[in-house]
Amino acid sequence: MLTRKEIESREERELASYAMKSKDSRGRRYPEEEHHYRSIYQRDRDRIVHSTAFRRLEYKTQVFVNHEGDYYRTRLTHTIEVSQIARSIARVLNLNEDIAEAIALAHDLGHTPFGHSGEDALKKLMAGHGGFEHNLHGLRVVDILEQKYPNFPGLNLSWEMKESIVKHKSPYNNMTGTAEYNTNEQPLLEAQIVDKADSIAYDNHDLDDSLKAGIIAHDDLQTVDLWRETQKKVKQKYTISDRDILTAQTIKTLINVEVTDLIETTTSRIKQGGIKAVQDVRDYPGLIVSFSPSLSEQKKKLQEFLFKNVYQHYRVARMADKAKRFLEELFMAFIKNPKQLPLEYQKWIEVAGLYQAVCDYIAGMTDRFAQDEYKKLFYPYERM
Repeated sequence: MLTRKEIESREERELASYAMKSKDSRGRRYPEEEHHYRSIYQRDRDRIVHSTAFRRLEYKTQVFVNHEGDYYRTRLTHTIEVSQIARSIARVLNLNEDIAEAIALAHDLGHTPFGHSGEDALKKLMAGHGGFEHNLHGLRVVDILEQKYPNFPGLNLSWEMKESIVKHKSPYNNMTGTAEYNTNEQPLLEAQIVDKADSIAYDNHDLDDSLKAGIIAHDDLQTVDLWRETQKKVKQKYTISDRDILTAQTIKTLINVEVTDLIETTTSRIKQGGIKAVQDVRDYPGLIVSFSPSLSEQKKKLQEFLFKNVYQHYRVARMADKAKRFLEELFMAFIKNPKQLPLEYQKWIEVAGLYQAVCDYIAGMTDRFAQDEYKKLFYPYERM
């Protein structure tokens, strides 16, 4: 029988000296009795999985709006892919797989409906009213908005989990922070892994979804060095006549190429940087988890291709613009007449203020729910 104490002992004995150990956590804001069979980070993971915000990721946009088709990735399927990649990397680097998994599962909890278009809309609408940034909203979700426990608000996650949510970094956002989570210190290695796993996942699934949607063609990708070289390896290994299977194998191989490069480069940087402890990670002048310079350059060109040919494609631009209009009109309708909000959010205004309460309500919506609310408010024959 494996108890929490034995899990902590195993971590101390088997994980790298610079891995984040459960026993070294700064704990929770509201003291709780520890679980007999689960570590603090295993409980964090379980609380995230059972949260309302996590379930809603199923119907939140990644790139393609939910009603465009069942095939395309959503925030939830993206999150699962990130978690799988992060766990694999953490295991090889002998880091704490439990907190890496928990960070991955939580990294998009603060996202709005309709992807980055929704976030852009709320940033504009909340200017002068506290602003909006999805990492900080993710912290707000787990600290305040989730209501599951009788003795405290939020999920009462560990300090390290909340720090990692705040410091999540991607091309769409820079590292943010509060006084409690010092941005002068680098994130944990486990959190840095999740940032890169996020990049690996969306590079590859955005290619896959865009090919499936007909937004890009297979021939277009021959201009992208990383894709062309990876597909050449696949063709040397297999004889494949089915284009869909060739695409699937190219994407599978590309993920492996990126993960392998990341592991090898990061291992080298840990040794060169003399990293021996978690504080060494925090004090390091830059991020330790990284790709090699050559792969970084190839990934940059791939992402430039995606930006130009996918994210700026007229179909995606139409989805994005429509989403912004949806949310802007919903937001202002609730601001002008808060009595249209559900009763719990009318009460929440007394605590959070009008703009923040409306923002919390809209940010928590799924694509489908936002569309339904829009119909109820603006379509004259729609039932309430």
